[in-house]
Amino acid sequence: MRTSPITHLIYDMDGLLLDTEGFYTEVTQKIVASYGQTFDWSLKSKMMGRKAMESAILLVNELKLPITPEEYLEQRNASLESLFPKAEAMPGALALTQHMHKHHIPQAIATSSTQNSFALKSTLHQDWFSLFTLIVTGGSDQEVEHGKPAPDIFLVTAKRLGVLPENCIVFEDSPSGVEAAKSAGMIAIAVPDPRTDSSLYSHADLMLASLWEFEPQSFGLPHWEKVST
Repeated sequence: MRTSPITHLIYDMDGLLLDTEGFYTEVTQKIVASYGQTFDWSLKSKMMGRKAMESAILLVNELKLPITPEEYLEQRNASLESLFPKAEAMPGALALTQHMHKHHIPQAIATSSTQNSFALKSTLHQDWFSLFTLIVTGGSDQEVEHGKPAPDIFLVTAKRLGVLPENCIVFEDSPSGVEAAKSAGMIAIAVPDPRTDSSLYSHADLMLASLWEFEPQSFGLPHWEKVST
């Protein structure tokens, strides 16, 4: 039986707070199609949540593309930069985080994005993201040595928040992110894309269809009166 109180919440960003995963899918499919390949959800599931170079190596090796991971990223990033500033909030994300902020629950974002791509993705959300106590961009942060599924980013986040891992809930949409959170000793709540194989989240403590389904009171957190729009 769990005895450690939950005091802090940590969120992944892509596909969890912001609807950006479609951008990655669209751009990557165009790139691999030019080499006669298809980018499907089984491969995407392996890439999600990881640092950019780790994902690129996975893609190039799995599809045996005649380009280097660096060349793939160069093509990908050129297209993504125009799409990222259009990113919208995922269902329930804004309402949940505003509710927790109102009740003084510390919250952090732990994303594998670089600082530059984070700035682009958050273009429309400056006021919203100012509610977070801490933002860790693992793609640029020197202290985050290993990307998800290693626990580094969540351990760094907990250290900077001044909280023990067992007092944190992590919300993640990727299998590698859930694995990282569990390895860090945190509660991991999965909110996967419905197109992802649900069996990949068997190690999660809880799986939700969207953040609207989260019941804070189940974890000793302030009751959430949900008003969906």
